[in-house]
Amino acid sequence: MAVETVATNRRAFHEYTVNDRIEAGIQLTGPEVKSVRAHKVSLGEGYATVQDGQVWLHGVHIAKYGAGGYAHQNPTRDRKLLLHKSQIRRLERDVQQKGVTLIPLRMYFAPSGYAKVELGICTGKREYEKRESIKRRDEARRTEQAVADHFRGR
Repeated sequence: MAVETVATNRRAFHEYTVNDRIEAGIQLTGPEVKSVRAHKVSLGEGYATVQDGQVWLHGVHIAKYGAGGYAHQNPTRDRKLLLHKSQIRRLERDVQQKGVTLIPLRMYFAPSGYAKVELGICTGKREYEKRESIKRRDEARRTEQAVADHFRGR
């Protein structure tokens, strides 16, 4: 069984420089799991914090599941992330540095069937760095297109 990516945070790659990545489990209720399986997740406004030896995910929107019955919950509630104690200590140490934040990069189902979140240990990009990365991406796209055109005989 392959990894099924549910949602990606494309904005995070534009706004932040990803220094490192870490995989974390996420504590969800039953109807939330069904919504995640239906790809009704938005990571755009999400971030994570370390509080009292636990890691919490804030601002991630998981839509209400239609057939959820009475178990409806707040779609943007804080959700606990499941990590080993040593990983939490490392994240706590990293986040204490100035300008470093934990951003959810993608949510997916592992081959084991559990929902996972890939957290990025990120630093914010400055405006000129964003422009530079856009320029680099456009240049790569142009050269790729030129090579494709050359081999097509245009």
